[in-house]
Amino acid sequence: MADTYDLIVLGSGPGGYVAAIRASQLGLKVAIVERERLGGICLNWGCIPTKALLRSAEVYHYMTHAAQYGLSVEKPSFSLEKVVDRSRKVAGQLNAGVKGLMKKNKVAVHEGVGTITGADKNGGKLSVVQGDKTTELTAKHIIVATGARARDLPFAKADGERIWTYRHAMVPPAMPTKLLVIGSGAIGVEFASFYNDMGAEVTIVEMLDRIMPVEDAEVSEFMTKQLTKFGMTIKTKTGLEKLEATASGVKAAMKGPDGKVETAEFSHAIVAIGIVPNTENIGLDKLGIETDRGHIKTDGYGRTNVDGIWAIGDVTGAPWLAHKASHEGVIAAEAIAQALGNKDVHPHAMDKGNIPGCTYSRPQVASVGFTEAKAKEAGYQVKVGKFPFIGNGKAIALGEAEGFVKTVFDAKTGELLGAHMVGAEVTEMIQGYVVARQLETTEAELMETVFAHPTISESMHESGLAAYGRAIHI
Repeated sequence: MADTYDLIVLGSGPGGYVAAIRASQLGLKVAIVERERLGGICLNWGCIPTKALLRSAEVYHYMTHAAQYGLSVEKPSFSLEKVVDRSRKVAGQLNAGVKGLMKKNKVAVHEGVGTITGADKNGGKLSVVQGDKTTELTAKHIIVATGARARDLPFAKADGERIWTYRHAMVPPAMPTKLLVIGSGAIGVEFASFYNDMGAEVTIVEMLDRIMPVEDAEVSEFMTKQLTKFGMTIKTKTGLEKLEATASGVKAAMKGPDGKVETAEFSHAIVAIGIVPNTENIGLDKLGIETDRGHIKTDGYGRTNVDGIWAIGDVTGAPWLAHKASHEGVIAAEAIAQALGNKDVHPHAMDKGNIPGCTYSRPQVASVGFTEAKAKEAGYQVKVGKFPFIGNGKAIALGEAEGFVKTVFDAKTGELLGAHMVGAEVTEMIQGYVVARQLETTEAELMETVFAHPTISESMHESGLAAYGRAIHI
């Protein structure tokens, strides 16, 4: 007889395990199905362990620049094996933490490959295969949280030796000497930053006219200058025509903006050109669940077009961010509890305009809401404020005076339309603007807010003041 639940979550990434916990908190009987490791890609192979790598690179950077702080370090060096080992231990610690959370919240964990075998108004069915064992599960509702994987180049599949995806780049068999990074989104720039700080010669190739194309144009321009200053080569409006692994490295043919094809050799290449949703072979096609280019179509609460089947996270489309998946997990869990009769929950549809984006490179990049260009395209008359870190005492004291904060306001209402930051610790500071947008803050509230001194966050205050001609320190 099949095990029966109120909710089964297929996938245990930051969307799936959060949905399971929230549903359990609301009194539902919950199971989660995972084919690999609890925590999914983010915890085991993405967000968290990459930040451990980047932290090691940051510390190493400070060691090699100790003289700027009046300090001396003799012959700084590193062990790549130990750097990677620390990263894997961080992931392992958090994986164990998720296991503990599942137990604490009485979420049943089924290990194996899950496939949805049926769904109707009475509920769904799901089979879990682990080796030669098959377990049948039923539930009133099923959430698909299967995430996504790295997109391969169609003409050069990643081999783990010379051509890498992010997973290979996290456990490198050897330190690259000359690295080609294909794609300049957050993943590409973060790995470019890590390997550059660790001593590799790095080239970034981007098809579009600027790196980090989803960010504000001024942020992209600043990052281009900074990464070039740090020794990287940036090639925009450049397409990869061919990538071939050789015994000693990779050979790349790149077509530049002038139409000429340049051939260059590298020791390794990282492919960071996007993701592919994990929607194959989980039973979606037989159920008639609607997709768009492989991503599951949902409403603002995670509902699909098939009763009882929900979807959250990367599998539903952009933005492909862990915190977006987690929030969708909470929304879907609460909507399911409400559908099952809980009158005390009142979920709100996801507002993607208030989801922050962060890149943990050196320097860091963070943003939320409209860019200046997008705000104008949307028909807003805007007031824009910008404040450089060179005017901030804490940034100067830290030796991190390169960067700025840019804020975009509706000229008519004072609404904060967007905020864009580049520099030290901006991935921590962006949350202030996210809260501000969630509370529908205007320039008046930001101007009247007291910011602690000395902090880099004072730049946030000054940026808002600058939009209205009231900046103090510039």
